[in-house]
Amino acid sequence: MTIVDMLRANAEKYPSEVALVEVNPERRENRHITWRDYDLVETTDDEPFRREMTWSVFDEKANRFANLLLSRGVRKDDKVAILLYNCIEWLPLYFGVLKSGATVVPLNFRYSSDEIAYCLDKADVDILVFGPEFIGRVEEIVDRIHAGRLLFYVGDDCPTWAESYRELASLCSSADPRVPLSADEDAAIYFSSGTTGFPKAILHHHESLTQAAEMEQHHHGQTHDDVFLCIPPLYHTGACMHWMGSLLAGGRGVLLRGVSPKTVLETVSNEGCTIVWLLVPWAQDILVALEEGTVRLENYHLDQWRLMHIGAQPVPESLILRWRAVFPHHAYDTNYGLSESMGPGCVHLGLENIDHVGAIGVPGYRWECKIVDEVGHEVEPGEVGELCVRGPGLMECYYKDPEATAETLVAGWLHTGDMARQDEDGFYWLVDRKKDVVIMGGENIYPVEVEGFLMGHPAIKDVAVIGLPDERLGEIPAAIVELKPEAEALTEDDVMQFCKKLPRYKRPRKVIFAPVPRNPTGKIEKPALRAKYGADSIVARETRH
Repeated sequence: MTIVDMLRANAEKYPSEVALVEVNPERRENRHITWRDYDLVETTDDEPFRREMTWSVFDEKANRFANLLLSRGVRKDDKVAILLYNCIEWLPLYFGVLKSGATVVPLNFRYSSDEIAYCLDKADVDILVFGPEFIGRVEEIVDRIHAGRLLFYVGDDCPTWAESYRELASLCSSADPRVPLSADEDAAIYFSSGTTGFPKAILHHHESLTQAAEMEQHHHGQTHDDVFLCIPPLYHTGACMHWMGSLLAGGRGVLLRGVSPKTVLETVSNEGCTIVWLLVPWAQDILVALEEGTVRLENYHLDQWRLMHIGAQPVPESLILRWRAVFPHHAYDTNYGLSESMGPGCVHLGLENIDHVGAIGVPGYRWECKIVDEVGHEVEPGEVGELCVRGPGLMECYYKDPEATAETLVAGWLHTGDMARQDEDGFYWLVDRKKDVVIMGGENIYPVEVEGFLMGHPAIKDVAVIGLPDERLGEIPAAIVELKPEAEALTEDDVMQFCKKLPRYKRPRKVIFAPVPRNPTGKIEKPALRAKYGADSIVARETRH
């Protein structure tokens, strides 16, 4: 079975039930839009912009797009890129590409024009599907990318240099093309997040997608009655693959644009969401808003919310302890994964292991893990080394990059670049990114450990620790500290005093009060911080922001 078969099954079992909902409080129009057959039905009220789609229409729209691609000569091994914000069209387009037998290439909506062009060339993309927010960026490079490439536009007022997806698809058959697919055929190319350099193109087979769906349901027990709230960008494997558990169960998915605490809680309440995947900053913001009284739990219907889980970056133990104090009935899970392992879950905490909060967990469903030293030998429990994983969701390769592939895939094991240790109970603990380790005077300092400690300060909203060059010690640890909005101003001395509970060599040598930049999947953008603050003379600023 492929994920395309899962969609077909849901369209047959639950044709008139809602599959997808889009909620967008950021839209100016206050309209409810419902897909009926292929037409839009609109009603005006005071609620946020909202659209919904049934399973039968979802499947039909995927079929129409697949037939459009096939009518343009698209065949297996061709590549179709999607450049859209989260919207109700995103997933039917994704499945339409797969139904045609082509390879789907989701693109990061933060990419600049040059990065878009780079990724289209790197992945050998034949067709680009893009939305209105990207007209300017695509137009800047249209002369470079148009030759031999089709451009399909999703939205109103199609540019003259592109073709209207909506008009073309409406003329195509809604019949399923039934292109044969097998587990070992190419399915998707995802780009790495780029926090450690320029993004790599990661090629996955259909088996990876099926494994993600089965693993997600195995870990979190999605049923047909569950409603999954998806906030992170769908171009990222984490968001899309967590939703795959709902696909397998035929459960409803809600796509939310907007991450304010009020928006999240309103959507959980209004849509009856039972499962929510958050990033660390969003969970932190919700707790701060509740503490400050800007949102109040009694204003929302949240009893049905059964599971909150977090992934994409290290999770401070202090954050989860605070969350559990506010939401004691929530099940909780941490999910670790990479785009190279088709997203989350190759390591996961497990709903039953709340007593091990702070660990990333144990090997996920059908995955294996080990920790190795610099020469590839397994280390003893308790020792720090590089985390390696292998399982059915492993990438095929870095597309057109055999050298990087050979460095990362060794004897069937994916070397993650993350430093970890395994405790006596078999749980894995993430220590840090291999490239982020600060080496001060020969001592290894793992920023994640220091960041987790500093997040325990009641005035600190977010923190990043990086290495700054030092003539004598090589590097010294510096903490970029972002304060909570209503917190009293801290000084560098205040932070240093708080850090006295840490071993002396782990304490930050500099403190910089500034915002902590994170990418759309919640990862700290440390290369940007190192570029900004990596000069030899850094003056710690005693300012609030």
